[in-house]
Amino acid sequence: MAMNSGKRDRLVQFLRAPLIDDGRGQRRGDFEPIGLPVPASKKPISDGEKFRADTTMRDMTDRFEIPASPFTAGITATDRLTCEGVTYGIAGIKEIGCREGYEITARFLPNPAQR
Repeated sequence: MAMNSGKRDRLVQFLRAPLIDDGRGQRRGDFEPIGLPVPASKKPISDGEKFRADTTMRDMTDRFEIPASPFTAGITATDRLTCEGVTYGIAGIKEIGCREGYEITARFLPNPAQR
C-alpha cells in the first residue's frame, strides 16, 4: 500500500511526556511538543470497524498516515499527537510499505490534561 502524498493535507504535532526522576523513582512529566509538525492524511475509522473491534479498540476515532523519516521512526504509543486543535492518544503504529510511512491509529482524548 503506497502512500499518496497528495492526501497529506494536514499537519500533526507530536507530544511527549519526559521521564522525570523525582527522587522516589521516575514519573512522566507534562506532554510537550517534540520536533516540527509533520504532514499527514487523516481518515475516520468506520462505525463498522469500531463495532467489530474489541472493547479496548472501540474508542479509536481516526487514522493518520505520515511519511517515514528518522524523527517519525521514533514515535511510540506513549506519545500523543494534535491535529487541528484536537489531542489524540496513540493506540497503534504500523509501517506502510518499505519505510514509506507510518499509519497511526489514534483515539480522541476528551480532556488530555487528566490522562
